[in-house]
Parts: sequence; structure tokens; C-alpha cells
Amino acid sequence: MHLSADEATARKVGARHGSPVVLTVKAQEMAKRGIPFWQAENGVWLTSTVAVEFLEW
Repeated sequence: MHLSADEATARKVGARHGSPVVLTVKAQEMAKRGIPFWQAENGVWLTSTVAVEFLEW
């Protein structure tokens, strides 16, 4: 899963592969529960999965 620090960046990155879909993720809650994140060289944040409980609706 590719994550961005802000919506503008998410839209820009997502638009490279068609129409972007942007979801808000409760990343701080994920980190508090010990779910790991990595930052790629291009600044994008990565995680292996995002459970539905961490999505804002």
C-alpha cells in the first residue's frame, strides 16, 4: 500500500496511473498498534496492508 503525507501529493502520485482514488488512513493509530511503515527513496510511505478499521469514512 502506498501512502502520502498529504492529499495533494496522493492525488499527484495517483494520477500517474489513471484517475486517483484517495482514502484517508489513520496512520498514527496503525503505528501505535505496532504496524510497520517504511519510507521509499521517492518519499512515498509504504505498509504491507491497511485494515478497514484504519480507514476514515
